[in-house]
Amino acid sequence: MNDAQHPTIRDPHAPANLVGSAGFPGSSSRTQSSVPAPEPDPLAALGPDPRNTATAAALGMTRATGRSGMPYSDEPDDIDRGLARLDPLTVRPRVSSRVLCVVFGLLLIAVGFGVWWGCVYTENGQSYDELVWKNLADHVPGFATGIMGAVAQSWLVIAVSCAIAAIGIVTALIRRRWWLVGQVAVFAVICLATTRIKDVLPRPFIINTESPAVNSAPSGHTMLAAACAAILLLAVPRAARALAGVVGVTWSVLVGVSVIYGQWHRPSDVAMSILLVAGLALIAMAFTRTSGMDAPGSRVSSVSVQIVGSVLITAGLLLIAYAAYVIWQVVPGLPVSASWAVQGSIISAVAGVTGVASLAFGLMLALRQITASPLSRIGLIGAPPAPPKR
Repeated sequence: MNDAQHPTIRDPHAPANLVGSAGFPGSSSRTQSSVPAPEPDPLAALGPDPRNTATAAALGMTRATGRSGMPYSDEPDDIDRGLARLDPLTVRPRVSSRVLCVVFGLLLIAVGFGVWWGCVYTENGQSYDELVWKNLADHVPGFATGIMGAVAQSWLVIAVSCAIAAIGIVTALIRRRWWLVGQVAVFAVICLATTRIKDVLPRPFIINTESPAVNSAPSGHTMLAAACAAILLLAVPRAARALAGVVGVTWSVLVGVSVIYGQWHRPSDVAMSILLVAGLALIAMAFTRTSGMDAPGSRVSSVSVQIVGSVLITAGLLLIAYAAYVIWQVVPGLPVSASWAVQGSIISAVAGVTGVASLAFGLMLALRQITASPLSRIGLIGAPPAPPKR
């Protein structure tokens, strides 16, 4: 017989065996086609998978339990490692995002100390602070006098600020964001410790002042208000972040202007306090990880964060530029406390504090979004598209 008389007909839809007969000597073609080919692990470069029986035995583990004897699916380290094998962005933000947080955080802290130095170690700086400190209360519009007087109460600032922070912490606890709770706690302790630098920062005698000659920077009440608002921004879910940013700006400006109105602090004290809080908050965001981030299945870009963040950053930069321009205009009248310089100094102080708060919370809002919700294949909503069916 020859092959022409008895041709072999193969099923074109039969499963193909990519291993071939060389890997199974002595076996028939039918047996070979029924043996599934071993699939290589594309994630092998990430390290051994403890869920593999052989690896688990080598590590002294069972397949069902982790290193501590807990069920594998219940052990946080193993869960994080499993997520990292699928997508590193489920465990930590992008390196570029963390670098941005550190860079902007250090920059804001440096600017805060720069504002303090300029208003403490120069004659014009001390004259400017003194002029605003003495005259702001007499130049506040009538409709704002009641608000400033009400906010300029120590107990009210503390109570409202703590209530704002409590909302954020309770939100994190309800969402079971344990890492975020610890992150917020460390941030709060560092902010509290930072207020104590008031006792060690010097204030040289350059001009005679009616305000206290001792150093008063940073403002503890302003730091409390800004820090509690930052905690709220860190803790709330994506849908409420833009609102938290607006609340933070509003409350920080109210408290900052009110402590100048009540002659508790100078304008430079307030600006420095907001910048220090924002810088510390951004550095804290660089340590964001799994439970401090949005759940992978719920990550999506936020239109509200984009709009509000852009408006706050732009408005902050414009207000700061305007304040700097007005200060430059009134500088000749500062050493002699000229009456024509009073109005410009007050306007520039209020605009500057508002601009600093807007820029600070705009940056915090934008960087919180990119650290908490980095978009990736596993982080997008919905399943990936399925291949077409034959």
